[in-house]
Amino acid sequence: MTTAPTAATTPVLPVPMDPLATDNAAEGALLRAAGPVVPVELMGGVRGWAVTSHEAARALLTDDRLVKNAQHWAAYQRGEVPKTWPLIGLAVPGPSMVTTDGAEHRRLRSIVAQAFTPRRVEAMRPGIERMTAELLDRVAELGPEVDLKTVFAFPLPMTVIGTLLGVPVEDHVRIRELYERFFSSVKDPAEVPAIIAALNAFVNDLVAKRRSAPGDDLTTALLAADVEGGALTDAEAAATLRVIIAAGHETTVNLITNAVRALLTHPDQLELVRKGEVEWAAVVEESLRWTPPTSNFLFRFTTEEVVYGDVVIPAGEAVLVSYNAIGRDPAQHGVTAEVFDVTREPSRILSFGHGPHVCPGASLARLEAGIALPALFARFPGLRLAVDDAELRPSPSMVVNSLRGLPVVL
Repeated sequence: MTTAPTAATTPVLPVPMDPLATDNAAEGALLRAAGPVVPVELMGGVRGWAVTSHEAARALLTDDRLVKNAQHWAAYQRGEVPKTWPLIGLAVPGPSMVTTDGAEHRRLRSIVAQAFTPRRVEAMRPGIERMTAELLDRVAELGPEVDLKTVFAFPLPMTVIGTLLGVPVEDHVRIRELYERFFSSVKDPAEVPAIIAALNAFVNDLVAKRRSAPGDDLTTALLAADVEGGALTDAEAAATLRVIIAAGHETTVNLITNAVRALLTHPDQLELVRKGEVEWAAVVEESLRWTPPTSNFLFRFTTEEVVYGDVVIPAGEAVLVSYNAIGRDPAQHGVTAEVFDVTREPSRILSFGHGPHVCPGASLARLEAGIALPALFARFPGLRLAVDDAELRPSPSMVVNSLRGLPVVL
């Protein structure tokens, strides 16, 4: 909820955010301690606001004064945020359901949502189970020591979303490389236009191919869909595909990677699941809360002054949602919020967003992780980390919450 300010207590100095994501949990705690809505400074001196509490996120993610269209971002419109800013492709990603609101958002989202209804997602289960089994066979051949992120956590969701969209298998590795560079917070600014251009070229080519040669895939269905307000233009289709590919594989890659790491570093929790005392679905939910696949989501923009508690966010400001902070909010998850506990009582989590822009593919990510994790641990009951946990390096991104690699002994 929003209330009138009691005093001008908004912190003057913004909290600096680490572009290397050295310790997401510590940064989340730091942001929470600063308040439910706090000014922050991102790389390159770009300033904004971070939502850090569960309650504030539920209120502000449904506040229609916070929109996705960057025309309301004053600093960007004044030219203070360069087009070579490392995260510009995430902050200003093009015309899709991610960057629109109201009727236009509903139009674009409705087309995508049709592919992720509960019935259609559940119908994917046999195919995902088959892909998982085949992939684990190949992992076994590569052992005894492998990078589990590269050989399992990445190819499974990439194969699922690639099959769904009709993306050729030979393009999967190239897509991974492009998106890793796209999400990185520390790339050379000179690379930014080229990375965005390469991603745009890929989805534009996919749209052109399906326009000329329709197939039995979601890309063809998106192009053929006719909803109120008209079918997708080529530009809308390309931007939508870029969103689906990114969200459809990156989120699940991180979910699987983070869940495996959490279980291997908490053997008591793993044992509860192995004994059948806890369902694998509970592992998925606790992993989403404890180490959310998306650390910070960029951006929403204030169309007018927004007041939350004693904080005043002026019009024209950029607002990010810190899922790192929100996932371990003790006001929502209790005094043990910092603890990985698969026996935790079910509690609403916001790791896939909230309100009109909640991720339409959340159920697919949960299904994939719910199949992949038990299959992995059943196939390799002696699975363990190949290095000390402290040696694992985080992905250098303020947006994706993952590891550069997950070396394990099968």
